[in-house]
Amino acid sequence: MRRIGRHQARWDEPGGQGGQGSEGRQERWVRPGRRRRLRAALVAGSVAAGLLLTACSGGSGESSYDGGGSRAKDDNGFPAPGPVQPTGPSGTDDGTAEGDRKGELRESAPPADYLSTFALDVDTASYGYARRTLEEGRRPDPSTIRPEEFINSFGQNYERPDGNGFTVTVDGARTAAPDGSRGEEDANSDTFGQENRDWRFLRVGLATREAEDAGERPPAALTFVIDVSGSMAEPGRLDLVKESLGVMTERLRDDDAVALVSFSDEARTVLPMTRLGDHRGRVHDAIDTLEPTDSTNLGAGVTTGYRTAVDGLREGATNRVVLLSDALANTGETDADAILDRVADARRAHGITLFGVGVGSDYGDALMERLADKGDGHTTYVSNAEDARTVFVDQLPRNIDLTARDAKAQVSFDPETVDRFRLIGYDNRQVADEDFRDDRVDGGEIGPGHTVTALYAVRVKPGASGHVATATVRWLDPKSRVPHEETGQIETDSLDRNLWAAETGRSGLQVTAIAAYFADSLRSGGDRVDALPVPPSLSELAERADELASTTESKPIRQLAETIDRATDLG
Repeated sequence: MRRIGRHQARWDEPGGQGGQGSEGRQERWVRPGRRRRLRAALVAGSVAAGLLLTACSGGSGESSYDGGGSRAKDDNGFPAPGPVQPTGPSGTDDGTAEGDRKGELRESAPPADYLSTFALDVDTASYGYARRTLEEGRRPDPSTIRPEEFINSFGQNYERPDGNGFTVTVDGARTAAPDGSRGEEDANSDTFGQENRDWRFLRVGLATREAEDAGERPPAALTFVIDVSGSMAEPGRLDLVKESLGVMTERLRDDDAVALVSFSDEARTVLPMTRLGDHRGRVHDAIDTLEPTDSTNLGAGVTTGYRTAVDGLREGATNRVVLLSDALANTGETDADAILDRVADARRAHGITLFGVGVGSDYGDALMERLADKGDGHTTYVSNAEDARTVFVDQLPRNIDLTARDAKAQVSFDPETVDRFRLIGYDNRQVADEDFRDDRVDGGEIGPGHTVTALYAVRVKPGASGHVATATVRWLDPKSRVPHEETGQIETDSLDRNLWAAETGRSGLQVTAIAAYFADSLRSGGDRVDALPVPPSLSELAERADELASTTESKPIRQLAETIDRATDLG
């Protein structure tokens, strides 16, 4: 893998419209020729529909950019922000008019069919909830399976940068042996077709700097929005939340501050923003008052939480709203976008991010995931005291700060060597290719200590050699909002190693592949028509995971192996 220096990219602007990263794409496998034919057939209908939609609406998309600096709603009590300034038109870092550069860029741009663009995501709730469901003897609903959250549940040992932003690591391996089998044990089998030898896994790994020691990070102002509806009375919900908050309160620094908001059918501020210092007793007393009551008006909770966060805003601190809920909203506003619209001005003006923590055997996964994605944050899921301690005691205090805002990735595949490719997961995080360098378009907010992994299934053209792909990550500095980029690339000879060799186990690529195969199996519901290439059976996958767990002595990988075993037993 070779890296290109910061602020440089092989191609400065994606070419054409749409591409692999186009929003709303349903096609799972990408064959460039077919997509070009489909594009021509769809253009006329898309134009007509766009004109109709423009005439019927205000024309605002799902971007977090507010071009007019809209005022806060009076009934929410938020201060009105000033106008947000864009970094520059798409494809520029310096505000140069797009038309001034378009001609020279198009000549070097790859075909749009060979681009894949998505917003970064460090959510892990899908995997945590799947583990909980399988432990209870049930297969998870396929709609709750998001492969990227399975993959990103396992931290990687990528090289890390010294400051804010990312490093880029690109590697991969064959999904089958050169003879088309999965390995030596299948070398004499006819089960696998000739084309298997051309498939590879290509992994794009991004890493932020290490999390600072608690004494070195900026102070935190955390507003906890706690669900106290009747459903939270179930063991492992509110009791787990209260215990976790109590332990975390003792771990935070004296100059950190905490506010508590509870909600059921209505929401109320239990504790305004309170600097810990000598006031930890007040926080514990407020936590002790939390008791389950009525229905779940999650919209009211989020709105009151953001209002409380704004009221207690601390300059120079990291201001964050932490939502703890089973997300089973049944009263008031239940649509994620509508809920976030109520607090949009507070988010944009003050950069307050949302961290969602899911609990409970019945869990509103889709709502919580949508809230976090559109609320510039991420989600996780806790099913027991050990999970809660990891999240609240170990992770949250260390990862309060942000190192990148609106982070997006774009992978450009080389048409000379690549026949087909598929991004595994990130289905609802896709970004239009032409919006990669439009900094008004929402991306992901990432903190220190994180790794982000994107896995592609790539079919290399028979006999092809040379450049395969270039991966670029773009982000805004969390304080100055200045854009930066980092790029890496890979060639065919770096994809020739065996996926199941010892080297790939040490590099972390094996656990990435196992997690992806497992998610794909759970999501397919037994329909293997569009399965990943050379898929092992669940029992074979469990053996691979068990062997890797023994080799690495990794507790998370051991838990993964046990989880796959449970899925195997359920059939």
